[in-house]
Amino acid sequence: MSYELKRIDQNTWEIPVSAKKGMRVPARIIATEKLMSEMDRGVFEQITNVATLPGIVRYAYAMPDAHWGYGFPIGGVAAFDKETGVISPGGIGFDINCGMKLVRTNLTKKDVLPKIKELVNELFRLVPAGVGAQGFVKLTKTSFEEVMTTGLKWALENGYAFERDLEVTEENGCIKGADPTKVSEEAYKRGITQLGTLGSGNHYLEVQVTRKPDDEWTAKQLGIFGEEQVVIMLHCGSRGFGHQIATDYLQVFDKVMKREGITVPDRELACAPFSCKEAQDYYAAMACAANMAFTNRQVIVHRIRQAFEKVFKMDAEAMEMHVVYDVAHNMAKIEKYKVDGEVRELIVHRKGATRAFGPSAELPSIFKSTGQPVIIGGSMETGSYLLVGTDKAMEVTFGSTAHGSGRTMSRTQAKKVVRGEELVKDMERRGIIVKAASYSGVAEEAGIAYKDIHEVVKAVHEAGISKKVVGFVPIGNVKG
Repeated sequence: MSYELKRIDQNTWEIPVSAKKGMRVPARIIATEKLMSEMDRGVFEQITNVATLPGIVRYAYAMPDAHWGYGFPIGGVAAFDKETGVISPGGIGFDINCGMKLVRTNLTKKDVLPKIKELVNELFRLVPAGVGAQGFVKLTKTSFEEVMTTGLKWALENGYAFERDLEVTEENGCIKGADPTKVSEEAYKRGITQLGTLGSGNHYLEVQVTRKPDDEWTAKQLGIFGEEQVVIMLHCGSRGFGHQIATDYLQVFDKVMKREGITVPDRELACAPFSCKEAQDYYAAMACAANMAFTNRQVIVHRIRQAFEKVFKMDAEAMEMHVVYDVAHNMAKIEKYKVDGEVRELIVHRKGATRAFGPSAELPSIFKSTGQPVIIGGSMETGSYLLVGTDKAMEVTFGSTAHGSGRTMSRTQAKKVVRGEELVKDMERRGIIVKAASYSGVAEEAGIAYKDIHEVVKAVHEAGISKKVVGFVPIGNVKG
């Protein structure tokens, strides 16, 4: 099916409600011309499907890194009225609160390069990676429930966090409303051993160095002092715990839709009115997974600090190993926005999309002058970016922006054209040390399987929904 596309401005494209029967609002895509020409046509199909869901407000959005996903495209954003709208697990993702964490140091490339192999090996040893990896934290049912309900507060009380780490984490590392009684026994079983683990697929732990900052003043406010400063970027989520919760409630929502008379163009868009009991139960279980994911990333940061201490024979505080920010990119949250002149409570779904609140939003005082930090991860061959949210994002995309490069090639395809072992050797020749649980996992994540990260960042920067601060290039990578 071909879609009529209307260009709204340099980086915004619209598909009108007339494009598909049942659309309640138009769909909008944020992208450069180049990215639009390369965009997976499945994104148009999926984002127009999202536009048919009950209670959707203003527009259904696809970010420049958008590609085909389960129900919603990955890179999809949609907001629903709290009273008349729905919540959809397909608009959040199976890896609930998959997200990014960035840690800065006062070390430089010159300090780290002579020991990069030793460092990557130590990180690989301390942070379990790969399918089914189990963590070093031994939780009881009671302590796991504390993780679910208190998030980073549990990490702080148990010695895995500095006090400042909470302030620089979205929602202080705890989503309110979590209720462990809404989590299945199977989800408990899958999640209880996984705290402090990286997982597989596109999850990674990367040692990076800064490029020349694009915005020196903002970079300094966020602790980035110039070129070749060493930072660590982490990408992971709630592991099998979140996956099981999503699976459980998709089945529940199938029945709810029959009862409520809701029809959707794709069964992967299974949803429930947010006001009904089953939707509230899902939100409470989703919050449990979100808090586990915040804690998972924090426990891994604790291990990263230990690895650096061992290799460089210095205390983490002496190396100024401070978290710059931790932000989710698979989540639904209740937020307030002005719509048609009145402030409304909305359930904002971000699936493969990052919250990007501007300086005028409710943020910790340290971000009042800059806006909320936004971390956009690229492929292991190309590098990543730190940006900040903008007030324009609050006005036009429900405080949302892109989350990464976005795939252009399936994992199966990538493995057909790339040999993991050869890629690892080639990357070492280019100055990037990779340690992975499997070579096939490396092949799946080759740079050629992804869009151009620089073009994605250019799109959100030019659209004004986030502002470039500094780019990073990898020198060491741990993968599942």
